[in-house]
Amino acid sequence: MRYRVGLGEPAYEDLAGIWVWIASEANLDTADAYRARLLEFLAKLEDFPGRGAPRDDLRPGIRSLVFERTITVFYRVDGSVVTILRIVHSARDQTLLDI
Repeated sequence: MRYRVGLGEPAYEDLAGIWVWIASEANLDTADAYRARLLEFLAKLEDFPGRGAPRDDLRPGIRSLVFERTITVFYRVDGSVVTILRIVHSARDQTLLDI
C-alpha cells in the first residue's frame, strides 16, 4: 500500500522557518539542498509510515523520526494518509505547542 504524505500548516511553517534560518546562517544553496534532502526523507513515508517511534506520550497516534541528527519530525497516520504535524530543528528555540 502506498500512503499519501502531506504537511500540516504548522509543519509547513516549520519547514519554511528552518529554510530561512539555514539561509541566514549559511547561504541559499545550503538551505535549498537541506530542504530537498528533508523533503526526500519525508516522501519515503509513502512506503513505510510505521517506521517512526510511537509517541503516545505526546498524543495517541503520534510518531516521530529523526533526520540527520538535528531534525525531529512528528506525524500521524490516518488510513492511507500521513500528516506531518511538526518539523523541529534542535538548534532552534521551538516548543511543541500543537501536535
